[in-house]
Amino acid sequence: MEEFRMYPMVTFEGLRYRKERPKRVKMLTRDFIEDSLYNPSYGYFSKQVVIFTPGEPFDFSSMKDEPEFQKQLSRRYTAFEDKLDAETPNPTRQLWHTPTELFKPYYGEAIARHLVSNYKLTLYPYHDLIIYEMGAGNGTLMLNILDYIREAEPLVYTRTKFKVIEISSSLASLQLAQLHRSASARGHLERVEVINKSIFEWNTVIPSPCFFLALEVFDNFAHDAIRYDPITEEPLQGHCLIDNEGDFHEFYTRDVDPIAARFLRVRDAACSSHFNHPLRSSKLLRQIRSKLPLAHNLTVPEYIPTRLMQFFDILREYFPGHRLITSDFNSLPSAIAGVNAPVVQTRYKRRTVTVSTPYVHQGYFDILFPTPFPVIEDIYRALTGKLTRVLSHEDFLRRWAYVEETETRSGENPMVSWYQNASVMTTV
Repeated sequence: MEEFRMYPMVTFEGLRYRKERPKRVKMLTRDFIEDSLYNPSYGYFSKQVVIFTPGEPFDFSSMKDEPEFQKQLSRRYTAFEDKLDAETPNPTRQLWHTPTELFKPYYGEAIARHLVSNYKLTLYPYHDLIIYEMGAGNGTLMLNILDYIREAEPLVYTRTKFKVIEISSSLASLQLAQLHRSASARGHLERVEVINKSIFEWNTVIPSPCFFLALEVFDNFAHDAIRYDPITEEPLQGHCLIDNEGDFHEFYTRDVDPIAARFLRVRDAACSSHFNHPLRSSKLLRQIRSKLPLAHNLTVPEYIPTRLMQFFDILREYFPGHRLITSDFNSLPSAIAGVNAPVVQTRYKRRTVTVSTPYVHQGYFDILFPTPFPVIEDIYRALTGKLTRVLSHEDFLRRWAYVEETETRSGENPMVSWYQNASVMTTV
């Protein structure tokens, strides 16, 4: 405890321009997570991540069944990484995929149909179709959407503007040239603008109606760790102390900072249904447990999406006419202990390795959280005043995709059956 009192308190913003991982400091859990993932010099998304692209789209109609798709995907995955290793061997390369890449162009076309249908229903011809995408990755979704609109809705295409906001400023410099080259090659360059700014630094009001895409983004937003006194139900906030040797120590204090405290207040006021919580068991039962030998004096940690709440604040303040389309995981296997707890994993020699704590060597581990859609839907509604709809990933695709395009000869459909643990939330 003496070191905890002695070491200075730092934040992600204060560490942003550091070239080396800090020592002899303490910080909130959310700042440690954000620094681990997004620090420009040593963060996970700055140095480690490569997004898999399969090359040509898969020909699903020629495949016997879903296992054949998995075999073809495995072969392309291996060939993709073999090519990377031939250029620069890297046993710690972090390679991951998205539904946009696996099921291109069909997945992007489903998003495009949703956008165009809602645009024509309420905004056309009085407003342009303005689309913002946060974290564009390889730019595949943007290109698939623009290709579809140009082909299927040429009049709408002339009114379309696509703006990419790169949430990780360190990735923006790498993606900017690639996005521009790809857009130019397909004739979309005049439709595309790449904005090199974190969404959390946004300070310009966009009064025009727009659609805001945030696909597979929420899972890497930083969370706070909260534990509760099982008797008094008082919340305590998690901190990470990094000692002189660079080792990590977890601490909890009763001083809950204003951001986490606000999240707890908003959630309590906004949520209309029960949600998973460390204090859901009866108080009497908790009192009995507290008297048992070796009983813990605090509950298991709850990880609360404070950064996501701040993102909703940005949408309300600076994009008042937005309509949100977001997709993410509603549950994750192999998560660490706790409520709404993350999966913490890395990849070594092409194998995934999971660990049991978020306090790991910064930049080498992905820290991804499930999104509790019933909770965040109520919070989004309370903060923005907008109405929403949540669908399963499968239901959204059956509504907006031409699912026969990804159906195998056996009738199995990988695009529909994969990502069963994902949901889609849209503004209505």
